[in-house]
Amino acid sequence: MSQPDAPRPVDPAELRFERIRYEKSGYRATITLARPEVLNAFDFKMLREIARACEDASWDDEIRVVVVTGEGRAFCVGADLRSWGAELVDNPRAYWKWFGAFKDMHDRLREIGKPTVARIQGIAVGGGNELQMACDLAVMVDDAYIRHVGPEHGSVPAGGATQWLPITIGDRRAREVLFLCEKVTARQALEWGLVNRVCPRAELDAVVDELCEKLAAKLPQTIRYTKQQLNWWRDVSWHETIGHAREWLSLSMLNAEAKDAINAFLERRDG
Repeated sequence: MSQPDAPRPVDPAELRFERIRYEKSGYRATITLARPEVLNAFDFKMLREIARACEDASWDDEIRVVVVTGEGRAFCVGADLRSWGAELVDNPRAYWKWFGAFKDMHDRLREIGKPTVARIQGIAVGGGNELQMACDLAVMVDDAYIRHVGPEHGSVPAGGATQWLPITIGDRRAREVLFLCEKVTARQALEWGLVNRVCPRAELDAVVDELCEKLAAKLPQTIRYTKQQLNWWRDVSWHETIGHAREWLSLSMLNAEAKDAINAFLERRDG
């Protein structure tokens, strides 16, 4: 992956990404998670590539809006538990580094300085919902759902969910989503304010295109500072908790509860 000598945008082809597709066309940049075989689950390399794409888009003055989406039937299902089981369980030092990449990805996306739109073309689970919440606006197909499963798999959902869900949908609903681990339908997500638009799959691109066109027409410096102001509550909750979450989650890779839950999940997947 090329590293620029100065803060200048580059042609996406120069970046040679392997886990995502990064495209720029006119005023719009699109980041597509491209691991459909694992439902676009995050591994370390994908996290680094998303962060680098966000960095490039933030440096490109031609880009007015950034779209984040997925390939295949999932938007994103969060962390790749298979790689966790192989590499991170019983290895808190490795997990600490992995979570650092996760945090950096989130920070670069939230601080991109331009409006971002989550194009949720499939299910968004765990870190996938945290990824779409990190975007400014979200459009979701009507046959997808959102779900959190951390309390079933030995991972506290503190990579955005515990911080932002209470702000977005209210405290009681946030507790319901995170404690019960039940599916939130697209219609529920719309009613609760978790997404901005819900539409049939055939209309998804048209709805996203319309939002992008409206966003691109706004004054870039004014909208950048508006976004900075709007981010205040999210930033307070994030920065006050994320460092502690990183440390605790790293150490939790040593405890029996997390190890047993992850191994049980992998056995079910392999069975």
